[in-house]
Amino acid sequence: MMVFTRDLRTSDNPALVEAWKGIGKPTMLFVLDEKLLERPNLSSKRLRFLSEALHDLDRSLGLLGASLVVRKGDWSSEVLVEAVAVGASDIHVSDDFSAYATSRFQRLEAEGVGRGIRVHRHPGVSVVPPDLLQPAGGGGYKVFTPYFRRWSSTQWRSVELPLHPRGGSAQGPKEIKVIENIQFLEALAESSSNDSITGGETAGQERLSDWLDTGIENYGLVRDRPEEDATSRFSAYLHFGCLSPLEVAVAVSEQPDSEEFLRQLAWRDFFLQVLAHRPDASFNNFRERGNLWNQDSESLHAWATGMTGFPLVDAGMRQLEHEGFMHNRCRMVTASFLVKDLNQDWRLGANHFMRHLIDGDVASNQLGWQWVAGTGTDTNPHRILNPIRQSERFDPKGAYIRRWIPELAEVDSPEIHDPSPEVRQKSGYPDQIVDHHEAIAHHRAMRAT
Repeated sequence: MMVFTRDLRTSDNPALVEAWKGIGKPTMLFVLDEKLLERPNLSSKRLRFLSEALHDLDRSLGLLGASLVVRKGDWSSEVLVEAVAVGASDIHVSDDFSAYATSRFQRLEAEGVGRGIRVHRHPGVSVVPPDLLQPAGGGGYKVFTPYFRRWSSTQWRSVELPLHPRGGSAQGPKEIKVIENIQFLEALAESSSNDSITGGETAGQERLSDWLDTGIENYGLVRDRPEEDATSRFSAYLHFGCLSPLEVAVAVSEQPDSEEFLRQLAWRDFFLQVLAHRPDASFNNFRERGNLWNQDSESLHAWATGMTGFPLVDAGMRQLEHEGFMHNRCRMVTASFLVKDLNQDWRLGANHFMRHLIDGDVASNQLGWQWVAGTGTDTNPHRILNPIRQSERFDPKGAYIRRWIPELAEVDSPEIHDPSPEVRQKSGYPDQIVDHHEAIAHHRAMRAT
């Protein structure tokens, strides 16, 4: 039996390949985990993407002569119920590394033993499995640069060949079995729409093909410029496994000037291996810095709603709410502003991002926030991103700001990066809620180490 989790694809899916080798047509299962659905930081846009991805997966499985079963409830219990119902003795699943994912696997394995059911975990959610690379002293890498050197020189596994339909001919797409469960998911996502992105392997492969043709050539030059929108936007497809990280890495590595993008894939793998060795880092400081956080709900609300008076920060937060996506440069700037300028706990920001991001990924999101906060793997815990200087450098003409802050649409650069009091009053754009330099001095005073 094949249990899909964050590997919603038929291409380069080692777990699916092994399940497909068995006799007859294996059962294809996805479980809507009620504990995850009950979390307060659940994004309706992320659920919309998941719904689209499951429908697309079912169509792809139909072309192979199989169909998808969707169950809802306690994850390990529902997997075992289905396995017993179909008489499966082996369960194949892609390995994952958060504390919650690990606990699910361990419970499934323990409960499966008494029923004579074996659980097989396979690679597939990363380019390089987290346990493959170890520093000399063991325990996982804590600094990215030496990890990247090893990652770059390591021989990757081979991309799995496409599957062939059972019996030599496809039977055509079929409807998802247990339709009420997919309808339940769609009802949760009903209030949202993802105008800028469509979920599923089909859309992901199209995006990959288009971006290799037109996007990667200048990636290293413009990836930090939010007005260019020159990032790949693969993140949601990678999070849900609609694209194989390895397949993307191999395709990109065959292009000239690919190192900068490969570096981003390596960061994703790096954070996964950090989480594999320190599962608590998704909610605890990776490194304690003695921060004394503010508890100012008004400034937190201003940040969350894009009303801080700092245009690049506000533009990023408004893009997040509207699209369920934010440019990576803006993610760093908005995170730095919350933690360093407003002296707010990074967990508040990470949870807010998870409530909105389609690509909300525990490893990349939580550890990315910790990197900015100085409590994570960054070797410089005192890094400060000045929101005005960042705006002038990476959005020099103000195009990104004008797109997301219509109040400032008629303001010319360079004033758009820090509008005058007169412009703010006339346009209805708020004053700065803090003085950047005073706020940074206060933040440093509130940090014990």
